[in-house]
Amino acid sequence: MKILLLEDNKKLNNAICKRLKLKKYSVDSFEDGKEAYNNIGEGYSCFVLDINVPNLDGVELLRRIREYYEDIPVIIISATVELDTIKKAYGFGCSDFIKKPFFIDELEIKIEKLCNISDALIPFGQDSFFDYKSSVVTINGVEQRLTKKERLLLNLFLNHKNQVVSFDSIQNYVWEGDVASLESIRSLIRRLRKLLIVEYVQTVVDVGYIFKNE
Repeated sequence: MKILLLEDNKKLNNAICKRLKLKKYSVDSFEDGKEAYNNIGEGYSCFVLDINVPNLDGVELLRRIREYYEDIPVIIISATVELDTIKKAYGFGCSDFIKKPFFIDELEIKIEKLCNISDALIPFGQDSFFDYKSSVVTINGVEQRLTKKERLLLNLFLNHKNQVVSFDSIQNYVWEGDVASLESIRSLIRRLRKLLIVEYVQTVVDVGYIFKNE
């Protein structure tokens, strides 16, 4: 999972990066709000934003992020206790708020919760389970290890079951900001369909796909 961190306190920035990287997350960190804004299209699964940073504050960056991404988790971290600022952040679609000072464990727990990352197996059909952290799908007792892109794609679908997932959403999440051709996406879909056996993934013409799971 790829995370964007905006924090202008270098010591705290480094501490958060170190902890999250130990959890095998990919982290791009910034100390300047405008620089962070210029990189929001790089395929992030989560944004962690401080409010009081140079050039573009975290609340305004949150507002701009929501113009492009409606449901990607955004966690605000700040020492501010101003109610109006906190209300403004939630009004722009803040997913959670952590007041400084805080334990990095707390941030880690919130990231895992908001991104639905769990040690437990995720059921998605009869005798079918997915373990994101080990990249293993178990179907009828048979385990299959997924490639990174297969794992990210299945995770995206399971977080948006019975919802249309667009080609752009797949590109941003699975290719982590890199450009992917429609044929590359279709090829990955074909591989995942073959692995899952049951035809969960259905095509929505000219839009994307939907993971049907009642």
